[in-house]
Amino acid sequence: MSEAGATLGTMDPIFSLLIGLVLGVLLGAVIGLLLARSRAAATSPAVTLDQIALIGELKAEAAASDATAVALREQVEQLLDQQRVAQARREEDGRVLQALSPVQETLRTMQQTVADLEAQRSLQHGQLSEQLKNASESEERLRGTAESLASALRNNGTRGVWGETQLRNVVQAAGLIERVDFDVQSSVSSDAGSGRPDMVIHLPGGKNIAVDAKVPFTAYLEASQIAVTATGAEGARREALMKQHVRVVRGHIDALASKAYWAGLDASPELVIAFIPSESLVASAMEADPSIMDYAFGKRVALASPVTLWSVLKTVAFTWQQDVLTEDAKKLFDLGKELYSRLGLLSEHADKLRRSLETTVSSYNQFANSLESRVLVTARKLSVLDESKVIGRPALVDAAAKPLTAAELELPLDLEPSQRFDARTTA
Repeated sequence: MSEAGATLGTMDPIFSLLIGLVLGVLLGAVIGLLLARSRAAATSPAVTLDQIALIGELKAEAAASDATAVALREQVEQLLDQQRVAQARREEDGRVLQALSPVQETLRTMQQTVADLEAQRSLQHGQLSEQLKNASESEERLRGTAESLASALRNNGTRGVWGETQLRNVVQAAGLIERVDFDVQSSVSSDAGSGRPDMVIHLPGGKNIAVDAKVPFTAYLEASQIAVTATGAEGARREALMKQHVRVVRGHIDALASKAYWAGLDASPELVIAFIPSESLVASAMEADPSIMDYAFGKRVALASPVTLWSVLKTVAFTWQQDVLTEDAKKLFDLGKELYSRLGLLSEHADKLRRSLETTVSSYNQFANSLESRVLVTARKLSVLDESKVIGRPALVDAAAKPLTAAELELPLDLEPSQRFDARTTA
């Protein structure tokens, strides 16, 4: 814009000169025509009316030409004024554009930034769309898997296997060992008949408790497909299904109570555990019928979810550990008692040996005294026969056997070893 303004500025004098030349030519032509006509009139011998009229027309044309020249001059001046104004405006615009050049650069930078952000947004939008697509596919697969699982759990045999598997997982998670702490599918016979609980848990002290896995699932599954906030026909249907779920749970309680597994087990508490392998199955039944737990207790049946059963079995495992420690402590006590008794018997033998040593020393001292005071006195009388041989006198034994002075060994010797141990531990 500034270069165009400069070019127009250099062209304004040329344009003005051209306009001046055109006006000068026109004025010259008009004046020349008028002078020619006036000369012709002056040279003619007589002036006619037509010539006078022609001179008037010429004067009128000259006046019109002057007026036209004045008008053209005014137009030219207006054009020049407009050009000057336009030039000033262009110069002002150039200064404004020059002042706004940093803003233009900033706008260009912002435009590039916006373009980069738009590209990033497009890329992220594509990635987000891909992730949403993957999430949708995963949700579809999960829905299909859930539907397949729900269809499989509608089968009684499949539900039973699932319940037994969950029961085994909970028992092993509690730290119990199969065929040591529990047995699976053991036969139990009682006056109520024979039965086969899913598991028999062995308690310390030879006690046992039966566990049976139950999965009341069908009515609960259909009810869970209806929203909790449903009203009208759907809400009534959900309530009816939950009542049916409670009836099924009560039926399992009655069936387990009638089998009376505790009567066929040695030293068993008078109850059976009904393991339900889902917290929601137990919680929904209690929510629909809060009295169902008291009903189960009245039938000697304990409803147990995975969490509650794990807590009970963890307590059983801890009790087994304490029982093992107690048994080991008893064995250690018995061994200590036996060792202490034998040490007491050994002390008796040592005391007898001490007394024997003292008797031996006393007998030796008597022998030495007799030899010195009696035998050698007579034997020396024979030294005159052979003076080269001298019989020495035997030395006495002054050291005595040390008696056992420990307090444990100072009890009367007429007590039995076990009596000695009891007396020492009491002391």
